[in-house]
Amino acid sequence: MSHSRYAPDKGLTRRIVVTMGGLGLVYMIIVVLLIALGLSAIWVLAIAGGLLWAQWYFSDSMALNAMRAKEVTAEQAPQLHGVVDRLCVLADMPKPKVCIADTDIPNAFATGRSPNRSAVCVTTGLLRRLDQKELEAVMAHELSHVAHRDVTVMTIASFAAIVAGLMIRTAMWGGMMRDRRDNNAALVFLAVVVVSALVYVISYLLTSALSRYRELAADRGGALLTGDPGALASALQKISGDIAQIPTKDLRSMDPVSSMSLIPAISKKGGFDMMSLFRSHPPLEKRLENLAKISSELGT
Repeated sequence: MSHSRYAPDKGLTRRIVVTMGGLGLVYMIIVVLLIALGLSAIWVLAIAGGLLWAQWYFSDSMALNAMRAKEVTAEQAPQLHGVVDRLCVLADMPKPKVCIADTDIPNAFATGRSPNRSAVCVTTGLLRRLDQKELEAVMAHELSHVAHRDVTVMTIASFAAIVAGLMIRTAMWGGMMRDRRDNNAALVFLAVVVVSALVYVISYLLTSALSRYRELAADRGGALLTGDPGALASALQKISGDIAQIPTKDLRSMDPVSSMSLIPAISKKGGFDMMSLFRSHPPLEKRLENLAKISSELGT
C-alpha cells in the first residue's frame, strides 16, 4: 500500500500473501510442465511477462480508451473535482486524473499502475443519480483502490493464469505438429493440456477470491476515510437497482472495465452457486453487511 492515510487493512495483506503463496506453487507446476512439454520456459514466461507488463504499464490509457472516457478540468466538472480534491487532502495522496465517460450506466472505476500514474472515472449516469455524500463515498472507494495499488496487485496475481493459457495453446499447437503415431508423445501432450487447464482454473479461483476481498477492503477504506458508511451503502443500492433496469446489451459496453468497476455491469443476484467463485465482486448483500459492521464500529 502507498503512504496515505487510508486505514491499513491487515485482512487484505493476509489474503495477498496467501494468494501469492498459492500462485507461487502454481508457478512451480508450470515450470515442470514446460520442461515435460519440451518447451523453453524462458520463451513462454517472457511472452506472458511482456503481455502483463504492457497491460500494467498502459492500464490507465487502455481502460479509459475502452470507455471513451475524457479527462475533465476543474472548470468542466467543479463538483467532481471538489470531491476528489477533499478526499486526496484527507488521504494525503496525489490527486489522480479525473475523467468522465458519457454513458447512462451508473458506475465508476479507478485505474493506473501507481498513485502517481492513476485515474478515477465516473459515468454521466452516476453523476445524475447520486447526491453529494453518495458521490464522495464512491470516490473514496475508488481512491482506496489507487492507494492500495490494486491494479499492480491484480496484474501480478493474473500472471499464472495467462501463462497457463499460453501453455494450453502451445501444447495444442505442438501436439498437432507431432507424429500422431508416437503414443508416448500423445500421452505427454494430453497430460500437459489437462494439468494446464487445472492450473488455469486454480489461478483464476485464487485471483477472483482476492478481487472480491479487494472490493470489500476498498469499501472499508473509503467508509473509514469519510466516516459515513451509510452513504456508500445508499450509493451501492441505488446503482445496483438502476443497473438492473438497463438492458443487458447496453451493459456490455462496460465489459472492458467490469472487473475494476464499483459494481460489475452484469451480476447475478441470489444465493451461492459455483460460478460465484469466479466473480470479481462480492454480492451486494455481503457488501452492505460489511458496511453495516463498519457503521456499528464507528457508532453511526
